[in-house]
Amino acid sequence: MTNVLIAAAVALVLSMLGTPLAIRLFSRRGYGQSIREEGPEAHQGKRGTPTMGGTVIVIAALIGFFVSHLATFSEPTASALLVLMLMTGLGAVGFLDDFIKIYKRRSLGLRSGAKAFGQLIVGVLFAVLVTNFPNSYQITPADDRLSFLRDFGPPLGIVVFTIWVLIWIVGFSNAVNLTDGLDGLASGATGVVLAAYVVIGNWQFRNSCVSQLDPNCYWVRDPLDLAVVAAAVLGALVGFLWWNAPPAKIFMGDTGSLALGGVLAGLAFTTRTQLLLIILAGLCVMITLSVIIQVGFFKMTGKRVFRMAPLQHHFELKGWAETTIVVRFWLIAGLFAALGVALFYVEWVPSA
Repeated sequence: MTNVLIAAAVALVLSMLGTPLAIRLFSRRGYGQSIREEGPEAHQGKRGTPTMGGTVIVIAALIGFFVSHLATFSEPTASALLVLMLMTGLGAVGFLDDFIKIYKRRSLGLRSGAKAFGQLIVGVLFAVLVTNFPNSYQITPADDRLSFLRDFGPPLGIVVFTIWVLIWIVGFSNAVNLTDGLDGLASGATGVVLAAYVVIGNWQFRNSCVSQLDPNCYWVRDPLDLAVVAAAVLGALVGFLWWNAPPAKIFMGDTGSLALGGVLAGLAFTTRTQLLLIILAGLCVMITLSVIIQVGFFKMTGKRVFRMAPLQHHFELKGWAETTIVVRFWLIAGLFAALGVALFYVEWVPSA
């Protein structure tokens, strides 16, 4: 647990102190947010707010993780490094997207094909590597199988598994991106999921099949180090949220949202909780579904289900205050995360 606390504390301090420096630097260079003309009118006042704050989250999390290992004289594990690689790679794709928006002064950055290609390259690399690097017990960071509370079913084969990994990575990185529509919303929503993974990783470590063969033990390669990853990113996110809370002084941009979505997907595969992530990150899933429903229903009928999608903008146009939406959605995100953790623990509840 020492690693977990050090990683979270270092990342928190670095993010808390580094974000205002990023605000001044980005403001001086004119790295301001572009706002869609068709968006809610209240958002036009946010034009020019510094963006690309996700760079602070990524850098603080990486430093926090590695400092925790230096402080405890322990080596980083393959599982943790692969998740951090996924976070950094997707963050780099998001950074290019943000930079093009700023450079060309428009609300659209990378073309959709180029953005998808970047996610594809990073995702394929993760999918191939995550089924390698077995430890002394021949446990790899992930198996080519489906998982909920643990792996189940037959092997998918590397091709099908890679496609499945890509669906999860692209899906959740874009889900966090869609959630990032109001000040602090995505930061709080992903923060509670990361907190859940700190708990899950620690529980899997304490009930590992390596240390004790129990009917419900976990064949997870590096559960404690995955909790360290989640804690480092959570600490960086909390420090960033101090400045990103309404009214935001800085936005995370695609740099942050794609990186955070990658971390969630990476943790889901390496902790063997792929399908559980749908519940843990239920708010992000709900917001993504609102976009799919809106687009699909409009194409079929020419009518809209919501006043505007994603879902948070629907409530804005209904007259809800931005802070009201953010706090209520945080509560919903917390309830989803709590439900996911409860389901994770349910098999440990003694039967009557």
